[in-house]
Amino acid sequence: MCICVDCQWVDRCKAYHRVETQHGEPHLNAEPEFEPEQPRIHVSLRPIENSWGIEWDVRSCSSFALDRGHWQRLRPGAPVPT
Repeated sequence: MCICVDCQWVDRCKAYHRVETQHGEPHLNAEPEFEPEQPRIHVSLRPIENSWGIEWDVRSCSSFALDRGHWQRLRPGAPVPT
């Protein structure tokens, strides 16, 4: 799971913006200005129906600042990305 959902920078972060783009998800912020330090993005293949999909998750980041539930507060009622 992407650590970004519990980071204070999630709505301002350029790395999370790239992850949203790869997943085809609507952006929290159309023009994020925060450039994180050393984000580590894990890319994996996963089966989807009769095909394969690519999963992008930020697994570590030097700029990570814990703010549990930040993503959920920005998108109340929406399912948390997994």
